[in-house]
Amino acid sequence: MIDELYSARILKLAANLPHSGRLAAPDGTGERVAKLCGSKAVIDVALDASGRVASFAQDVKACALGQAAAGVLGESIVGASLEELTAARDAMSDMFKAGGEGPTGRFEGLQALKQVADYPARHASTMVAIEAAVDAMRQALERKRPAARTSLAGAA
Repeated sequence: MIDELYSARILKLAANLPHSGRLAAPDGTGERVAKLCGSKAVIDVALDASGRVASFAQDVKACALGQAAAGVLGESIVGASLEELTAARDAMSDMFKAGGEGPTGRFEGLQALKQVADYPARHASTMVAIEAAVDAMRQALERKRPAARTSLAGAA
């Protein structure tokens, strides 16, 4: 059963972490740590004018499952909205906890981690990157909102 969990696909995803590092000037940063194992993800995002991810960087220190999830995230997140990212996170959680099918659309690659559902102790470490990305997006959007209100008030 453990061989299924660490399949060649999972190990390949874990070994290839797109957008590794940090952004010089992110609009938002999210950080999550899985308490059980210490897996950690720090995610930086910069948004475009429509509030979608324009640039992304990740510093992930996690087990192979957390690294694999971060690999899929890195392949898919540029161009994503907060709604898409939140829906993917929720679908991933449902996949682990309630037997759901997993994320669809741009984040459907996370379905490769479906077998993690059988290992509850691994859920948090597998979710650290996407949870941190949601936090980073929310922070970035909050920072952008006051700027948008200020520019609108100045135009009136």
